[in-house]
Amino acid sequence: MQNHDAPKVAAKAREDARTPWQALALPLAGATLILGLFAISAKAQEVGEDGLIHASGISTFGEPGYGPDAPHLNYVNPDAPRGGEISFAWSSGSFDSMHPYSRIGRPAVLSSIFFEPMLEGTADEIGSAYCLLCSEFAYPEDRSYVIFTLRDEVAFSDGTPMTAHDVLFSYEILRDEGLPSFQANIPNTIESAEVIDDRSIRYTFNPDAPLRDRIQTAGGLPVFSQASHEASGRDFEESRLEPLIGSAAYVLGEVDPGRRTVFVRNDDYWGDDLWLNQGRNNFDSIRIEYYGDSLAAFEGFTAGNYTFRQESSSQAWANNYDFPALENGTVVQAELPDGTIATGQSFMINLRRPQFQDVRVRSAIAHMFNFEWSNETLFYGLYSPVVSFWENTWMEAEGLPSAAELELLEPLRDQLPETVFTQEAYSVPLSNPDRALDRRQSRRATALLEEAGWTPGDDGMLRNADGDTLDVEFLNSSPLFDRIINPYVENLRAIGVNASLNRVDNAQLQQRQRDGDFDMITDHFAMGYEPGAGLRQYFGSLGADESLFNVPGLADEGIDALIEVVVNAETREELDVAVTALDRVLRDRVIRVGQWYNASHWVAYYDMYRYPEELPPYSLGFLDFWWIDAEAEQALRDQGAF
Repeated sequence: MQNHDAPKVAAKAREDARTPWQALALPLAGATLILGLFAISAKAQEVGEDGLIHASGISTFGEPGYGPDAPHLNYVNPDAPRGGEISFAWSSGSFDSMHPYSRIGRPAVLSSIFFEPMLEGTADEIGSAYCLLCSEFAYPEDRSYVIFTLRDEVAFSDGTPMTAHDVLFSYEILRDEGLPSFQANIPNTIESAEVIDDRSIRYTFNPDAPLRDRIQTAGGLPVFSQASHEASGRDFEESRLEPLIGSAAYVLGEVDPGRRTVFVRNDDYWGDDLWLNQGRNNFDSIRIEYYGDSLAAFEGFTAGNYTFRQESSSQAWANNYDFPALENGTVVQAELPDGTIATGQSFMINLRRPQFQDVRVRSAIAHMFNFEWSNETLFYGLYSPVVSFWENTWMEAEGLPSAAELELLEPLRDQLPETVFTQEAYSVPLSNPDRALDRRQSRRATALLEEAGWTPGDDGMLRNADGDTLDVEFLNSSPLFDRIINPYVENLRAIGVNASLNRVDNAQLQQRQRDGDFDMITDHFAMGYEPGAGLRQYFGSLGADESLFNVPGLADEGIDALIEVVVNAETREELDVAVTALDRVLRDRVIRVGQWYNASHWVAYYDMYRYPEELPPYSLGFLDFWWIDAEAEQALRDQGAF
């Protein structure tokens, strides 16, 4: 029996698939769907006179870790002082909108910070969720519906009370006019919703929806103020810099498109006294400075233009942290443990392109990325490779399918490649760390391409029967990636692939990604410990060409079937086997070339921020439960540090 409360390799706590700000940049409901906070059992639940099960906390498997009398989350400092500002930089794209629930415009980082869902998870548990907006929820034993009851004190940031009509409006507009992934997936779980009274709303579930997803899906939807939307006079899909009004602890303080956003704490936040919020939301303001590239962003940090930095470059971490403010103690450099699932950072292969239809072509391309050489030569040996979609968890597929996996895979045999049954879980063999071009890998890749019908022409370039070259354009916006992609391009060109690197600005990168107009691009598959309906967004055929999460455009009936097995798993054991089987099949399809992950949070910050002695395993939480030492801040100001 695996310990599900800890990573597979405890000492190898790791970089999350999304950085904290990336996670918060996602729509909250989407993030919750991805995290998979599903409902199976609840602690402190009672059966009321109405025959319904009443609860305020819920967990997928077992019981939630916190009871109704918990004073605060275990990992926060409930006495943390409030005040000050935390600021960080963003150099992975600009923005022109504060509306994260529309495809139109480029939403700012943290643009979903204004909104709250009914249920919220924690950073020290897998699969538990607790009432945030609701005081309780009630459902029948067959979970055919759920009734959420709003807390009496819930109010939007403009002071108007939140009602069940706002909840209904939010559900309906996300279902009908929200992001395609919302429009595609909400009806799969929720059949309808109706207001019972001003404080209560009932969601009736689609009878075909898995039990495990139902309450979570409804409870994960963000809630907007209907009045603020109607007052805006805009269609919901329209981009906007004035956000819809929500109920969360922070409101918009300043927005300078493409340059800066400032979020300020709402002094009248309705939820300050909740046990869930003790020791959290400690900063008066959160400021984000936007930079054109990571090099400029780093220089901004050393100059004191912002005060917190989470480093993602091994080169920068190994070589750049020797500036005066660090040497004199003004800035702290630290490696903090990270217990989250390994990043799914990968070179995504666009399956919409005709040259990538054959899995042998995709596998050949994967063979030519020499991670071992890159790690030794470029990354200072600091990274580990991303192989599994659930890397460094007990759910990684290994070797041949187990008997338990085969019970799931055999009924789908006619929809799955034979290699799933006959070969060990797909991974590229280790490459020579001493040479960028590994000749053994080149021979393997060349053989695969020949099998797929790509043969060298007189100029040495591979061509298919129609005379087309095998084109692979790497689309990238970060100059830091040039040193990584260029050797990869050279390796591919060495075997006759017409590979190239095209560095574009962030706006063009985002637009081409959204349009599916790319060959290979770097992105993430952010998996969870209890994956569920969110898998349809990442890997499902429905909306494959439209989902912002299904970057490769994967549409495969066998994978669709396995996703449903995962979604319908009713026990932890069933889920583990199903996810391992899905990992095996996804890897066999070679839809991406895994990159690398970090085993720690690399952070640097001006020496005025403090955090609990023991951090929770699943979040760094610097925006959530860190705080500022006012005396230290003043001392730094007096020194002219920033």
